Amino acid sequence: MQVRDIAEAIVLSEDIEFKLAALPENIEDGEPGPPLRIEKPGRPPALEPRPISEAQVPSVAGYHDPVQRPRILHSFANHELQAVELFAWALLAFPEAPSAYRAGLLEILAEEQRHTRMYVARMRKLGGEFGDYPVSGYFWNKTPQLTTPLRFVCAMSLTFENANLDHTTDSAAEILRAGDEKTAALVEQVHLDEIGHVRFGWRWLEKLKDPEQTMWEAYCANVTWPLRPALGRGRVFHRASREAAGMEAEFIRLLEASQRADPRNGEANG
Repeated sequence: MQVRDIAEAIVLSEDIEFKLAALPENIEDGEPGPPLRIEKPGRPPALEPRPISEAQVPSVAGYHDPVQRPRILHSFANHELQAVELFAWALLAFPEAPSAYRAGLLEILAEEQRHTRMYVARMRKLGGEFGDYPVSGYFWNKTPQLTTPLRFVCAMSLTFENANLDHTTDSAAEILRAGDEKTAALVEQVHLDEIGHVRFGWRWLEKLKDPEQTMWEAYCANVTWPLRPALGRGRVFHRASREAAGMEAEFIRLLEASQRADPRNGEANG
């Protein structure tokens, strides 16, 4: 089977079990086909993306309330499902990307499938079902801006997954304080995998950027508002995770200093 065939099927299928099934063995990428930019994913009705205002989730501090635990894990699973779909989306959108880049996308896609399956399984143990709560399409809303392979890694790897280095660290600690060691270990495993995903984005930023630009300049030039450096970090910044991903010290310093202000109003943005 060709990568293009499985990627298109994953994005468009309304069957969640199919989207999350292990990839076929001996998948080939010799016929990537023309660029294809799918506007929205196939989903069963219960998991169709809704406006963010309709899909509010309690903070991870709510994990101390057993009633809230399935809801919080549901949101984690939705984030991972969007990642599954968007790495498949990128394989369709960027057939001209280097073969090593595309192989990396496929490898990460498989890890995102595994993350989603783990969260769904744990949620079921706690009495929830995937589709019990409304979900947002926050990542999907950014696809019109992801016009190149470089812009894709700057958004997915170096913004969303970069921020998740902080979110998973803080979430695992809070969940452990709530006494749920099994879920905390699951979140920690996701965190370790995210370091590799950020490392992938970092390496391709270096390979694809304008040689005249610094890494920071290239990153900033390839994220479009409302994406911005400040969204690549959490409220608590964990430097060691970025070091483990191979980021240079100056980039880490600038990312840590990033502010959430809107630069269109003349305010600092890091």
